[in-house]
Amino acid sequence: MAVKLYKPTSAGRRIHSVTDYSVLRKFKKTPKGLIVSKARPAGRNNSGKITVRHQGGGAKRKYRIVDFSRSDKKNIPAKVLTIEYDPTRSSFISLISYKDGSKRYMLTAQGMKVGDKVMYGETAEILPGNRLALKNIPVGTLIHDIELIPGQGGKIARSAGGYATLQTLEGGYALLKLPSSEIRKVKEEALATVGQLANQDWMNVRIGKAGRMRNMGWRPTVRGKVMNPVDHPHGGGEGHNPIGMKYPKTPWGKHALGVKTRLKKKYSNQMIVQRRSK
Repeated sequence: MAVKLYKPTSAGRRIHSVTDYSVLRKFKKTPKGLIVSKARPAGRNNSGKITVRHQGGGAKRKYRIVDFSRSDKKNIPAKVLTIEYDPTRSSFISLISYKDGSKRYMLTAQGMKVGDKVMYGETAEILPGNRLALKNIPVGTLIHDIELIPGQGGKIARSAGGYATLQTLEGGYALLKLPSSEIRKVKEEALATVGQLANQDWMNVRIGKAGRMRNMGWRPTVRGKVMNPVDHPHGGGEGHNPIGMKYPKTPWGKHALGVKTRLKKKYSNQMIVQRRSK
């Protein structure tokens, strides 16, 4: 995967880049049952109040239903029909056709190609796109789409270029090193897919202009330091000023940096062996 640059025909084009979509292969029409319309809340909660700022607008998108489990298709081989762009996620997706005739979407692993065979099962080979229980995967393998609770479906390492490393198996648990450097315990019966996710250069794309952010559903963000004191704790002063405080705050006066937000009594704390480095 790579990032594509254009000739600098305008100021926005000069610092603008896009994902190289020439790697995508779509020869099949999307099955109607795998694509749905989804409302866009634009940062509003169930009572219609804005709880997340700077969201709204954006191009219309339809949601592709991705199978994050594949547990009901054990030992049934499937063929990769397409490698597609998904407007609702950073990673690519692939349409696969099982031997029993059903079609599903799955996340695309690095190295997967149209025509490849993928499978979930205890005897599946250690190849990109194959899904196995953690206890059946060799130590040191890169994996993605990992279940936190067996049978729940993949929850970890699902974004473009994402992966975790299987470090060891002991006492009925697997130790995983996550992209954040956190080391976490997961039951060895949990499922995971072999390989790193495709489109790993997604993080290197430069947006280039404000209009492209609006198309993505992001509205303008105003700095607190350029507001008036009545509007933000950082506001006020003549000319270009720093925030005038010991630490950054939110518009409602809460600490904005260096504050631990994880609950002290969260049920899954016991599964974290080593917290991520700062």
